[in-house]
Amino acid sequence: MLGNGRLEALCFDGVKRLCHIRGKLRKKVWINQSDIILVGLRDYQDQKADVILKYTPDEARNLKLYGELPETAKINEAVGFGNEGVEDDITFDFDAEGEDVDDIDDI
Repeated sequence: MLGNGRLEALCFDGVKRLCHIRGKLRKKVWINQSDIILVGLRDYQDQKADVILKYTPDEARNLKLYGELPETAKINEAVGFGNEGVEDDITFDFDAEGEDVDDIDDI
């Protein structure tokens, strides 16, 4: 999202385009990162497009099954910030009854 009803979209043909959200969708349909949207290309400007429709995840899955979307399209997989799948190495020392192993007197 760039503000003022504009966003930057990475199209399936590999081109990044500046897109304008049309007035019918503004403040009614919220577009987030990694959403599948339908854009209308402009004849006179290849680097700009207009957002026509936002697909729901079910509609996007159906489009992928029908072969309208490439197999590399990720549906319902948000782009992370690099911390997903990384486990913290935190261990807790408790005995079988759930009591803390260290006594307060030993500290």
